[in-house]
Amino acid sequence: MTVLRHPDRYPIVKDHILIVSLRHVESFFNLDTKERIACLKLVDKIRHKILEKDKTVSGFNIGINDGKDAGQTIFHCHIHMIPRRKGDVKNPRGGVRNIIPGKSNY
Repeated sequence: MTVLRHPDRYPIVKDHILIVSLRHVESFFNLDTKERIACLKLVDKIRHKILEKDKTVSGFNIGINDGKDAGQTIFHCHIHMIPRRKGDVKNPRGGVRNIIPGKSNY
C-alpha cells in the first residue's frame, strides 16, 4: 500500500476525506508514478463508496494545496476529496476558482 484514506480533522462538509501518501514527501510532484496512480485509484474507490452511501452527493471537489503560497499547512502530500451536494453553497460556479476572490465569475 502506498496511500491511505483519512477523514479530514477539520472537514468542511460531511465525508471530507484526505488521501495521504505513506511515503513522506511534501509535494504531489515528488510522488513517483506508482504513488500517483495509487492516489487516483483511491479517489475513484472513495467516490464510489460515498455515492453508494449518500444519494445527496451530486459532485466532488478534488484538490491539492501544494506549497506554502498555495495554502499548504501540512507539509506531507495529501489530496482533499470533498463531496458536494446541491444547495450546499448559494452559487457553486467556478468551484476551485473561488480560492482567489473575484475570479470565480467569468
